Parts: sequence; C-alpha cells; structure tokens
Amino acid sequence: MMPKMMIKNQVWWPRGACLLPMPFVVLVLLLFLAAVTQLVGCSGGGGGGDPISPLQRDTRLGAVMGMDNSKTSGAYGWLGIPYAKPPVGALRWMPPVDAVAWSGVRSAQQFGASCAQVGSIFGPAQDNVYGLSVRDSFNKPVGSEDCLTLNIWRPSTTETKLPVIVYIHGGSNISGYTADPTYNSEALATKAQAVVVTVNYRLGILGWLDLAQLKTGELLADSGNFATLDQIQALKFVHTNIDAFGGDPGNVTVMGESAGAANTWAMLVSPLTENLMHKAIAMSGGLTTSTPANARKYGNGVLTALVIADGKAADPASAQLYLATQSASQIATYLRAKSSDDLLNVSLAIRNANDLKFAYVIADGTVIPTDPFGAIAAGDYRHVPVLEGNTAEEGKLFVPLKPNSYDSFTMQYNFDPDAAPTLVEGDLLNPQYLPVDMPIRGWNAVTAGVTATMFLSANSASMTALAEKQPTQLWYYRFDWNQQPTPFNTVYGAAHAMDLPFVFGNFGKNSFSFAYSKANKPGREALSNAMMASIAAFVKNGNPNNAALGDRWDNWPATLVFDASAVQARIFSK
Repeated sequence: MMPKMMIKNQVWWPRGACLLPMPFVVLVLLLFLAAVTQLVGCSGGGGGGDPISPLQRDTRLGAVMGMDNSKTSGAYGWLGIPYAKPPVGALRWMPPVDAVAWSGVRSAQQFGASCAQVGSIFGPAQDNVYGLSVRDSFNKPVGSEDCLTLNIWRPSTTETKLPVIVYIHGGSNISGYTADPTYNSEALATKAQAVVVTVNYRLGILGWLDLAQLKTGELLADSGNFATLDQIQALKFVHTNIDAFGGDPGNVTVMGESAGAANTWAMLVSPLTENLMHKAIAMSGGLTTSTPANARKYGNGVLTALVIADGKAADPASAQLYLATQSASQIATYLRAKSSDDLLNVSLAIRNANDLKFAYVIADGTVIPTDPFGAIAAGDYRHVPVLEGNTAEEGKLFVPLKPNSYDSFTMQYNFDPDAAPTLVEGDLLNPQYLPVDMPIRGWNAVTAGVTATMFLSANSASMTALAEKQPTQLWYYRFDWNQQPTPFNTVYGAAHAMDLPFVFGNFGKNSFSFAYSKANKPGREALSNAMMASIAAFVKNGNPNNAALGDRWDNWPATLVFDASAVQARIFSK
C-alpha cells in the first residue's frame, strides 16, 4: 500500500506499520517505480506485445495513440504516421530522409494530407475528405508536399506475428490518396487477420523527375525515382516498426492496384528491397518503366514550359537560349523556389503533349535495373510468391465518358442504386459509342481494345517472364462482376478498379457507390468475402487456395474467375 502522508524526514504508513527513515523509504519507492516502468516498457514497446493501452504503440520515432473501432469493425487504426521528413525546400527532388523523432504521445487519429497533385475524379478534395467537394478540385492543384505518411490497421486482438500487407494506391502515379474511403483497411485487416499499411507517396513531377540540373553525383538522388524511394522508405519503416503493432516484419506482402501494381512490380526488381518484401499482389498492372531518355525528355519539357510560363522566354527555342545562360545550381534553386501549384499547373498544361510522356518508375540502373525484364531473366529480382489479376473490362474506366466530368461525377455520386432507373447509357456516354454493342466503334468494342492493349499484354509479358524462373508460385485471377443497376452495368461493368471495394470489403460511399444496391448485396458480399479469404491465405501461406473458393486455383497460366450473381458468388477456373 502507498504512503498516506509525509512529515519532514519520515513517512507515516497505515496503522501497524513501522516508522522508517526517509532515505530508506525513498529507495524502496524508486525500486518499485523502476520495476513498474520496466513492465510498462515491455508491454507497450517495439516487441509487439500488448501495451497498457492497446491503442498506444511505441515506434522507433516515438509513441502513437490510435483509434478503437473494435465495437464497429473489430479493428484498431493508427493514421497519419510520418515515415520520412516532409520533402520540401532542399529535400524536394531528393531521396526521402528519416522522419524526426517526437517526444510524448503523438495522436494518430487523422489521415495525413494527400500528396500534391492535380484534382481528378479519383483524387482528393481540398479538405482531404471524400464527398461532392471532390469535383471542386478537378484540374486544380490540391494536396501538400508535406505528405509522407502511412496508416496502419490491425484486428482488435492481442495476436502477434500477424502477416503484413503494405498497400500502394493507384492513380497513374499522378493522383490518389490513402484517405480515399475505398482504402479503409479495417475490414481487410479483420477478415485477413493481418496488419494492413497504406502509404502516401510523392506524385507526378514531384515524385519522378530526371533533369541534368538536379544531379548531385549521388546515385539515389540522381535516379529521378523519388517516389519509388518513398515506397522503399515506407517498407523500411514497416521492417523496423511493425512488430510494435503485432505484425511480422519477416512476412510482408506488397500489394498495389493500377499504378500501384506497376510500383509493386518495381519493388520486385529493385535491388533495394532485399528483406523488405516476401510476397506480392499486383492488381491491374504489370512491369512498366520509363527509359532514362524518355524521362530526360519529359524533364526538359517541364523545365522549358516553366520558363515560358514565367515569361523568361516566348517559345521553346528562346527558352533553350535562356537556360544556356544559367548554371545548374541556378536552375536547381529556381525549381525548388517554385510553388507546388506552379509545378502542377505546368504539368497539367503539358500532360497531353504528344511528344512528352510522363516519366514514372525510371529504369535508372540504381533504384530500378536498366533492363527490368533482363533482370528477371537473370534471376536478379525478389523470388517471392506473386498473385496477379485483372478486371474483365479494364478499358471502361479509360475511354472518356461525356466531357463534363463535373456533371458526370455529380450524377454518379447522387445516384440511388435502389430507386427506379432514371438514367440511360446516353446520359453518361458520348453518342459516338452508341449503341454500346455496335461492332468496332461501340462502347464495348472500343473499351475491349483498350483492355487488351493497356493491360492484358503487359500483364501477360510480366507473368511470362516470372514463370520462366518460378512456375509454381504464380497465381492469376480475372474479376468479372457486373451486377450494377442499369445503365452502370454496361457503362462500367467489370471496369478498372471495380475489384478494389471487394478486396477491401468497403461498400459505403465511394467512387463506385452507384453499384451497390440492396438487390446485389448478397452475391456482392459473398464474393468480397471469398476474395478477402484468398488474400488471407496468400499473405499467410504464400498460396491463395482456401475453402471459400469452392474450386482449385492452379498456377498461372490458369485463371480463376471471381464473379457473382445477385445472390451468390460464382467462382470458377478456366
């Protein structure tokens, strides 16, 4: 029992206790407090044990306090944890630097800012919250350069050594954000019994830029692959900290969709990811890189456009004359002094230039091999189990709908999937694609061509290359679900990214909410549960086969089809 009161040099203990000298009592108390401190440290530190509060976890940078959603989703969450210093000022277009440690307990209950980007249908609103306000950011700079944060979800249990999933979002590497409600990972963490991490990384010209004037002689800094290095930095953070959240740093699956899938393939071939990843899931994206020559051409195009926009030159020719009068250090200083808004506006202006293709995941020879497919052929890549997939109608998200995206977004956001149909295909599609089943020029035919050229060929080439080295550790799926209410079942169907809500188990308000009717709920949820069960099996065992499938999933080139009727899952091999 603790002392009741202190009088000068003595302590009065409860009745019957001895009157002891103060120094002796102090010594006893100090020993007692030291023992308690040691117990608290052991239970809440980096060893992954249960802390005094299950929401407080100790990273190598400091303690974080998360959210308790155990009563609603069965998960704990920690949001907005910095994994690197803000890449601003002198750190713009430089490799990520370890975040600065903090004192006390940092609140981890709010998403970090989205990375600076041009607003789009799948981009953030100015307040970083999904809603109708997303449309107000279309084609405008949004987000922040102070954005290198990650989020962590885990089941609200005391289990340790859980498999870890690190998710890299898509968005053509020019847009996207982890606060997107589609990526809420509570359901996936609980269904897969895994720790799930989602990562913000630099985008667009802030994430990948190759310019001679930015070269320092340091290989990583000169690679131009700043966002790729962000993703590797996040994997390093996971490696050294995830045990504090009950995750196993020796069992990390990198998962990504679209550009995130291409980034996942980049992690597979990068020499910098050794011991950082142990499995890979790539959805709707193959091994795709820019050549250094193309990257330099784009970088020079950006610099030229900036000089013209600033009024320092009237045209590309005079811009080159002006640039010739500036030293490399002057150009670097000029670029780092530009606001992110200025950089994004210029990138938007030149985005559609025929001879300037945005450079991402540059095959620089340091971060990414100069010949990535050659590296796979030589065995110089991460030899890990790989699960790859596509949606059946990828192209339906890439052929433009009617040009006013503001009105299209509003129409889709406000659509009630349980009401009587109020829209027809012509409300969403350009007339040139109607009727949708018209040969050659109809919506279905045009988008099928995009699916084949943009996705199927690249993914097949990537899987074929891997199969030469590891034919027994490759699995492939196709997502066919198209049970949306009319007319979305033909306008979108099994479009690019339509599988994401099924993978994350999120059918609340998001970019595809028009698809989630009460009528298709039984089959939709059954399919989602089977997909999450497959991910659970894969991240745990390196093999996605599980009882929920009802069929055997053989190695690639076999395909497992994920589909559902309105009332039940339909999963079969082909």
